[in-house]
Amino acid sequence: MLQSLVSEKKIDCDVHVTLPTTAKLLPYLSEYWREQVTSRGIDRLELTSDLSNIPAAVRPDWKGAGDLDAIRAQALDPFGTDIAICNCLYGAQAVYNHDLAAALCGAMNDWLAEEWLGKDERLRGSVIVPWQHPEAAAREIERWASDRRFVQVQLMLMGEMPLGRRAMWPIYAAAEAHGFAVAVHAGTAYRFAPWTNGWPSFHIEDQAALSVGFQTQLLSMIAEGVFEQHPKLKVVLTDSGVTWLPAFLWRIDKLWRGLRMEVPWLKRPPSEVVSQHVRMTLQPFDGPKDTELIAGLIEQIGEHMLLFSTDYPRWNFDGTDAVPLRDRPELMRKLRTENPFETYVRLREG
Repeated sequence: MLQSLVSEKKIDCDVHVTLPTTAKLLPYLSEYWREQVTSRGIDRLELTSDLSNIPAAVRPDWKGAGDLDAIRAQALDPFGTDIAICNCLYGAQAVYNHDLAAALCGAMNDWLAEEWLGKDERLRGSVIVPWQHPEAAAREIERWASDRRFVQVQLMLMGEMPLGRRAMWPIYAAAEAHGFAVAVHAGTAYRFAPWTNGWPSFHIEDQAALSVGFQTQLLSMIAEGVFEQHPKLKVVLTDSGVTWLPAFLWRIDKLWRGLRMEVPWLKRPPSEVVSQHVRMTLQPFDGPKDTELIAGLIEQIGEHMLLFSTDYPRWNFDGTDAVPLRDRPELMRKLRTENPFETYVRLREG
């Protein structure tokens, strides 16, 4: 079984690293883009959408999070983590200039490889791509295809268009060809209101709307036929919550039975497509505290669909209670070892 699941390694599928300022990327930019970034003052901007620089966004017991020593001491060692997949939520994915976005994304990946992946063999990376320009995004994926430390491609949840649109397919083709999973991470480029009836007033509304964003993007990928076109593709919903999925699938399956003539390429119920191609990180866990209810929820979703994550160092992570039902060793083995190795092809080879 996958070489004994590579000696039973334990995997954390979502650890956040922070790019402090765009100035850190200057050594990785071409002369032209260095001049553009500095003359326009972009180097002084914090384009990161990671919240590690905001004190209120980090758990009180994890102050100082953001450097490699802190991640080792607070996220890797306490959980006995052998492999951690790093996500850097960088605002270049919201830049309107496609060429600038491509330059910044490329530089950020170079920075991640040198400053993080190159300094601790436990770390793996997510390739951030300029999804505003899918062809350029595909080239960035291909640039890192030979570096086995990168295991997935990272997209934001809400941008300029639904993720299933055919214009986005070059990203999925490149990811599938090189064995990358595609992570859809909570976040927005603020192109459109998160709700169809306008902009919310408060942060709590914005946060609650994220689950709706995941539902609509997942539905777009299913209905447009992304998984029929790319049968080996795995999509990881990161920071998505999990409790919304069962009811969503029941509803979509029922509608598919009456409307499947509209999407003839979709020959299976959507729930079967999701079960095969989609995975979800566990944190932040939005389920109840009652262990019986949690067990029932996990049964409805399917144990094979869930991936252990800490979401380090975000405030809404459950700390040492990161895994509900952690007293079930077989479930823990699935979440931390079996499911990640099944999801991330490149982990088996790197």
